[in-house]
Amino acid sequence: MLDAVLSPEWDARFHSYDARWDVGRGEQMASMRDGMGSDYAIVFSAAGAYVRGFDHESLMSPWARMDVPVVWPGVLDDVPEVFRPYVTEPAFCAPDGVPVVTCCLWRRTDADPAWRTGRSIGFPTEGDGDPDGAEVLFELLVDRSPEAYARWASEYYETPVDVAAVRHVLAGLPLTPEVAAVLNPDLPFTGLADDLEEIGYPF
Repeated sequence: MLDAVLSPEWDARFHSYDARWDVGRGEQMASMRDGMGSDYAIVFSAAGAYVRGFDHESLMSPWARMDVPVVWPGVLDDVPEVFRPYVTEPAFCAPDGVPVVTCCLWRRTDADPAWRTGRSIGFPTEGDGDPDGAEVLFELLVDRSPEAYARWASEYYETPVDVAAVRHVLAGLPLTPEVAAVLNPDLPFTGLADDLEEIGYPF
């Protein structure tokens, strides 16, 4: 919701959320695109949550080392059957069907007390210490503080971002015209109608 207010044009947003990604299956999706080729998608369903991340600079990219693209061994090997449709979901694959992934994790609502990943991933030893890109990709999902988002958004969107307004939205409080105006005084509140519906955010 914060990105929607700060960046009215969807194509320029870093984070997005679709509360009706697949209405028939009751699935919602959070996504990120950094504009340079890296992205993630998180599918929420009755079965749990499935997370797919792709760092385009990672040595674990399917296109990093071989003439024929291949998913890094172990990354998807242990994905439970209930989440298998997301592995081959066209939105998460290249046109040739290769999954666009360097990191993957999941958590089933009925079986997992913690997040799970592949059990037999042999990470490359060279590089910057973040071999699959997860540390950078999920940075703002790990640090949920308003200050962290405000710092990041101020830099990414090149505009001052009010921490109190960020705190209001991260708390899930209804979005008001006043809070939206603090974040983006040039955006009429009525201009957020479609985004509020798509995201499913209270107002």
